[in-house]
Amino acid sequence: MKIISKLFLVILLSGFQAFHASGAYVGIEDSETLILQTSDKKSAMDELLNVLLLRSYNTRLVILSTTTLGTAAGIVGAFLLLRKRSLMGDALAHSTLPGIAIAFIIMVSFGGSGKSLAGLIAGATLTGVLGLLIMLAIRNTTRLRDDVAMGMVLSVSFGVGLAILGVIQNMPQASAAGLESFIYGKTASMVMADFMTIMVVALVCSLAAILMFKELALLCFDDRFAVAEGFPALRLDILLLVLVTTVTVIGLQSVGLILIIAFLITPPSAARFWTEKLPTMTFLSAVIGAISGWLGASISALVPKMPAGAVIVVVASSIFLFSMLSAPKRGVVARWIRYKDLKKKVERQHVLRAAFELVEEQKNGDSIVSNYPFPLQKLLAKRTWKAPKLNRILNHEQSIGHLERRADGMLQLSESGFGEAARITRNHRLWEIYLVTHADIAPSHVDRDADMVEHILEADMVHRLEEELRNSGAWIPSPHELSTRTQAS
Repeated sequence: MKIISKLFLVILLSGFQAFHASGAYVGIEDSETLILQTSDKKSAMDELLNVLLLRSYNTRLVILSTTTLGTAAGIVGAFLLLRKRSLMGDALAHSTLPGIAIAFIIMVSFGGSGKSLAGLIAGATLTGVLGLLIMLAIRNTTRLRDDVAMGMVLSVSFGVGLAILGVIQNMPQASAAGLESFIYGKTASMVMADFMTIMVVALVCSLAAILMFKELALLCFDDRFAVAEGFPALRLDILLLVLVTTVTVIGLQSVGLILIIAFLITPPSAARFWTEKLPTMTFLSAVIGAISGWLGASISALVPKMPAGAVIVVVASSIFLFSMLSAPKRGVVARWIRYKDLKKKVERQHVLRAAFELVEEQKNGDSIVSNYPFPLQKLLAKRTWKAPKLNRILNHEQSIGHLERRADGMLQLSESGFGEAARITRNHRLWEIYLVTHADIAPSHVDRDADMVEHILEADMVHRLEEELRNSGAWIPSPHELSTRTQAS
């Protein structure tokens, strides 16, 4: 709210300056107000520039650290998502809590303060790897699924960690203050050693994932084929989980073990909406992770008492929500538009097929179908249409030249509409015969199934069906061929 207020003051001050520049009189009290507003404007702009230009030492460490961590989390998280191990990162993060607590107790027992970051991270790494090994053991030696193993490790580890933290609270010679930063994250406490650790480890993890890109991609898409081709699938799986564990451990202080899973999964999930290609998805995931870390840490620096870890997750979630809604192919809006277009197409094709069947009923025993007119009431009785909806479809078909309304109130297909209706009816009948003769579908259910698939037929598919039906002796004359013969005669 403070930043919003400052921005409002800047806008208001600009209005006052423009008014003053126009020659209007400004009194003494107005001048004092203008000076105060000018000071607020400079203060707000200076604060914003300090964050954007990374002038402050602490701000520079935090923003660069979270941006680098977001890049590594985006790259590694892309493979974790495709491997369908999204819960794995959460289980690993929670399994680090007992290690942090145990490392704290050990360091206090040897006379230390227990707050050594290297010792706490070492303890988190050991129990994280232990949790990983337990999950792999459960998966490979039992019939339990991966999600069961991950859920067990997650809940048990977090429960053990909280129990040990309770023991620490009762230790007279120890102070557990600061350990909660590993649970909720505390980027403001970073120093140069933390920054260098995150930079080096994140760079190593990113390079390892890039160098093993082909192998990890094969593992994610078809691990059985990887084994058949001689790739060490188990070792690659362990490598991926080691990378996830490493990114999780170095992200504990900045994001916290509760929110680190969002930093691993949200960027690749958002990137997945924009592309079908793994290299592009990995790149976009890294970019989204970096933007989330940079923007989240910047907002945290500008707004007092705003935790960076939570803001980073909110920014990443906002990007995910935007991607889910706005992606051109996989987004919700685009899919809804395609669904509505397909629904309209299906309704139009049903009307044209019903019209063709009405024309076909009036052929009076002739082998050739002629384009006879038909009344609206008969068309309305063909299906359970409502009159307003049917009239809207008929008006649309009339506007594109498929239908004509005669002076006597009868309806008649135009030349192009007759050909289109004949094509739709032929496709429907081809599917009916194919499903009965080749797919063993009961004749009483075949019309429903044909309705479901006739709207996605392509020309080459229709050609293959015609050939199969000819070879099986179940061929019927095409309505389109009948219409051609009618026009020729």
